[in-house]
Amino acid sequence: MPSGAAKTAPIRVLIADDHPVVLNGLAYALTSEPDLTVVGLATDGLEVEELATKLQPDVIVTDILMPNRDGIQAMLKIRERLPKVKVLFLTVSDREEHLFEAIRLGADGYLLKKSHITEIVNAVRCVAAGEAVLSGQVTSKVMSELRGGRKDANISQREQQVLELLAKGLTSSEMAEKLCLSQSTVSSYVYRLLQKLHLKNRLEAVAYLLRHPASTKPS
Repeated sequence: MPSGAAKTAPIRVLIADDHPVVLNGLAYALTSEPDLTVVGLATDGLEVEELATKLQPDVIVTDILMPNRDGIQAMLKIRERLPKVKVLFLTVSDREEHLFEAIRLGADGYLLKKSHITEIVNAVRCVAAGEAVLSGQVTSKVMSELRGGRKDANISQREQQVLELLAKGLTSSEMAEKLCLSQSTVSSYVYRLLQKLHLKNRLEAVAYLLRHPASTKPS
């Protein structure tokens, strides 16, 4: 690091899970990363709300199925006090109602516990940086829902294609290859699309599609 350069503060993480092995194992893995620090551990939904208010972490990594209050309801309560906190769900549940509800209500990421620890660590960094994370293991469920005729009359056929690929997690270069377009053209589509729909990231794109089962097809 150059002399005089400011050192970036580590990402402060609060973890919530009612299984001690998962809770402690994840805490150990995250603490081992130099840019992450675990500021607290919670074992139920009410405790994570209390600790979040007290500790004000940057990222909360939480299960959905927990005692006293589930993770989704805890997220909503926490966001009333800490609107900028990032919430990454790490759960065994791949049930569609949990996945779609979490996305609709503003989750920043959704991973399954079978995910590799490297994926989980990187997801914490991504959501802290304002990016959205959706596990590849649940993407097929999302895309199945999106293919169920969910269209919006205000976007073109090409924009609809870009929106679905964006929600699927493809990069601009991958979308360009799939759509036989230049990467700069795809980037322009993505920018215009997110601006038009007032969206910020991939998970918001997914949430938009899930919330708008419009009866008309793209223009």
